[in-house]
Formats: sequence, structure tokens, C-alpha cells
Amino acid sequence: MTKPDSRDAKVVVVTGASGGVGRATARRFAARGDRVAVLARGSSGLDAAAEDVEQAGGQALRLEVDIADDAAVDDAAERVEREWGPIDVWVNNAFTSVLARFTEMKPAEYRRVTDVTYHGYVHGTMAALRRMLPRDRGTIVQVGSALAYRGVPLQTAYCGAKHAIQGFTESLRAELLHARTAVRLTMVQLPGLNTPQFRWVLSRLPRETQPMPPIYQPEVAADAIVYAAERPRRREYWVGGSTVATLVANKVAPGLLDRYLARNAFDAQQTSQRHDPNRPSNLWSPADDADGEDFGAHGQFDRNAHPHSGQLWASKHHGTLAALGAAGAGAAVAVTAALRRRRRVKLPWRG
Repeated sequence: MTKPDSRDAKVVVVTGASGGVGRATARRFAARGDRVAVLARGSSGLDAAAEDVEQAGGQALRLEVDIADDAAVDDAAERVEREWGPIDVWVNNAFTSVLARFTEMKPAEYRRVTDVTYHGYVHGTMAALRRMLPRDRGTIVQVGSALAYRGVPLQTAYCGAKHAIQGFTESLRAELLHARTAVRLTMVQLPGLNTPQFRWVLSRLPRETQPMPPIYQPEVAADAIVYAAERPRRREYWVGGSTVATLVANKVAPGLLDRYLARNAFDAQQTSQRHDPNRPSNLWSPADDADGEDFGAHGQFDRNAHPHSGQLWASKHHGTLAALGAAGAGAAVAVTAALRRRRRVKLPWRG
């Protein structure tokens, strides 16, 4: 692939870029020739993420930051602009979680998940808007989840944080519209993904954790995030058929979905392998710093993960599909009307 002219390169910030969706997203932006600042806590993952960006054709700026620290996030944004100039795109993606029954969680764990997964988005958005609003341009992409609308058991802290991001983003979007700014804000709601989080998430479940099927590869999410950054006028993008099904079912029959998840979601989020209580967790410190391991973008579910999403394709081409649907409907109406007229009128060649 030919690298774009450097004059067209954008300055992009991706939080949580050391692994999973953030890692795949940094690569996608880099493949366009963009300058990508990768933010995360773990040094091993950050080193590898920066190398990925360079190898993909972009330029990398490696910034070791705890997204829960608002001053550190703002300092990182300042350094990006000092070295590269105005930030064009800011992607909020960093998170942490705990998989456990609510009654088995500690208040400090709840605060930590909220500080990273929700307040981290607030800090990133603040840092971006401080710089974007005065020059009246820029795009912020909030990486969400189907769980921003629909809570599931064993993930009360994470679902609470994602719901908070959803409400925060809707409120802020209305404020930006009122201000008539050209700064754009959009959100991408994701399905279950094959990322390393299930190797480092703090868990008190009896068996090892897994995403709820169907599972998609992180590149599907990255593709949607980059697409949303290019077309941020849409307020939201839904990725994966399971996301659409979940959100529609939650609107139509939330009580029925409660009972379905109560019966099925406990087993669906666990493999058959017994949980190793000694494995590293990234709640309080980065998992990759425990032994210097780079977890990369993919988890251990490659065999079961979908590399593409038909629903995402349809979402990208919704205008074309709507036009085709309208044209098809119009043609059907015209044919039906012609047939009805033919029944009513005695045509000369019919005798």
C-alpha cells in the first residue's frame, strides 16, 4: 500500500493502545500514514504498539500514562501538540474491569474501574476539547459497547461505567450542538471481542473468562473506529449483529432479556478451564509489566472469532442500502399498480 503524502497525515491519540482494540486501532490509523500517539500504562505493550505503528507506515509517540490521572492525561495531550501540532482525532478506549458477582466486589475495586473506564473518558475528552474548541475543529471517538445500553451479570462495575459514558456523551453532544462548533463527537458500540482482556481482567469466577459469543476479532472494531473518525456526523455506530440484536431486544422486551441473561450469561462468560488465581491482573498495575510480556491485540479465541461483520458493512453503506430499498419498494409499487390497472382495463389486444 502506498503511504499517503505526509501533508495529509492526521495527528491521532489512542488511549489504551498497548493491547486489544486500542492496539488494533493504532495500527489501522498508522496504515493510513497518520501520526499516532499511543497512551497506556504498560511499558512492554507500549513499546510494541509504537513499533507496530512505525511498521504499519505511521509515526509513533509513546506516552506512558494512567488515564485515571487527569493531570497526566492533559500533560500527554500538551506533549503531542508540542511535538506534532494540533490533535485531529482523539480516541477514548482505555478501560479495566472486574468479573465477579456484585456481592463479592470491594468498594475500592468499584472506584478503580470507574476511575479508569468512565473518568478516563472524561479526562481524555476534556484534554481534547481544551485544544479543539478554540480552533473549532477535531473529532472525539468514544469506544463503547452494547453494554452501554444493556447490563449483564458479573460485570456490574464495567456496565455501570459504560452506561455513564453513554449518558455523558449524549449530554456533551447536545452542548456541542448548542455551541455550533465544528468539533465532532461520535460513539462506537462494540460486541464481544477476542482481546487479551480475558487474560488479565481481575476475576473471582470459578472458571476462566471469555467474551459472550458471538466473538469478533479486534480488527473489526478498529475498522469501525477509524471509519467513525472519518465520518463523525453520525452520532453512533453499532458494530456486529449481536450488538444490534441485544439493543433491539432490550428496547422491545427488557424483562425477557433479564431472565435470558440470568439463565445463560453466567456460563457464557466462562470457559471450561478452571480459573488460575495467580494470573496477573491489570486493575491496579499493568499486567504486561509483571513479566515483561506483550499481550498484543488478540486474545486466545482466534479459532472462534469472526474476522468480518456483515452488519458493519451494512452500517457503512446504509445510505446506499436505503436508496436501493427505496428504489426496490418504488418499483414494487409501480408493478403492483400496473397489474391492478391491467385487471381493470380491457386492453385491445386481449379481445
